[in-house]
Amino acid sequence: MRLGLLKEPDFESRVALTPEVVKSFIDKGLEVWVESEAGNKASYSNADYENVGARIGSRAEVIAADVLVRIQPLSNESIEHLKSGQLLFGMYQPLVNGFRMQKIAEKGVSLVSMDAVPRITRAQSMDVLSSQASLAGYQAVLQAATLLPRIFPMMMTAAGTIAPAKVLVIGAGVAGLQAVATAKRLGAVVEAFDTRPSVKEQVESLGGRFVEVPGAVEDKGAGGYAVEQSEEYKRKQSEELEKRIIAADVVISTALIPGRPAPVLITADMVQRMRAGSVIIDLAAAAGGNCALTKNNEIAHEHGITIVGNGNLPADKPQDASRMYAKNMLNYLSPWTKEGKVELGLEDDIVKGSLITRGGEVVWEPLKKA
Repeated sequence: MRLGLLKEPDFESRVALTPEVVKSFIDKGLEVWVESEAGNKASYSNADYENVGARIGSRAEVIAADVLVRIQPLSNESIEHLKSGQLLFGMYQPLVNGFRMQKIAEKGVSLVSMDAVPRITRAQSMDVLSSQASLAGYQAVLQAATLLPRIFPMMMTAAGTIAPAKVLVIGAGVAGLQAVATAKRLGAVVEAFDTRPSVKEQVESLGGRFVEVPGAVEDKGAGGYAVEQSEEYKRKQSEELEKRIIAADVVISTALIPGRPAPVLITADMVQRMRAGSVIIDLAAAAGGNCALTKNNEIAHEHGITIVGNGNLPADKPQDASRMYAKNMLNYLSPWTKEGKVELGLEDDIVKGSLITRGGEVVWEPLKKA
């Protein structure tokens, strides 16, 4: 069976499989074809792949493989070149891309969306959202530290004492917790807010102060995500956040609700009342943003505040991001790769939770309900 590694679109610097992981698949009996220059932006050359036994081919040669692997979704034009019976992997955000899911289903292609892998203990090693979010949280702090016109740590000098920067992290998931840890290591005073009281201990263990608003609803069946809150709670939340945002030098926002636009937690009025020179890093930009003034894939300057809209920060560190994504892919496929063939266990909970299309139709329950 042939596995094809496709080149990403121009804006993406990561690659779905590294040479090390490609070798693992070859050792399992698969024939691996790599689209020419697929790994260049992540510092993996054609020769690196050839040295482990892969074949380098054109787009047309690679897209004909039995199993196709990529990070970003295929364009509608590329989908037209798919054939019935192929197995496709990527991050497709199925709840917000229903039309594209139907188009793939009509081609008779089985699609596994890696961002739909259930967030259960057994699937942790396959969780691309967590592996990439960890890098995003780290990179967000570094970017904020670069853009902020002052330093993070307290510094005592003969010329006087510099107070530490104040960092507010909104959303204490994987990205948020990594941001807390990184900002604390750089010497900032760190606060973190989340609607889930259960993360308080994690925030405090990393040296942050947890901002708690009483009355939050938490759903442990939401896969680690926040859920929609009552209007009364939103009012209290907004009042508490406003005080913290205005006092912060840096705000890093990571709040997302699956299948819905990102909640707007930082209003235009709040931005206007922040200190000049302050920085907002909005990791929810691709879903509309947590800040009302966020522009996706842009750095905006409003009222003297720098607002970075970047939903793809892991791509700023493409080599490590690719290594982590590739390992997630290897862990997902390994149980189902035997004697040179890939056959998914359709009754397995992880497969059922991430298989979006099969046999000419959409089979993923959340999308069918939507």
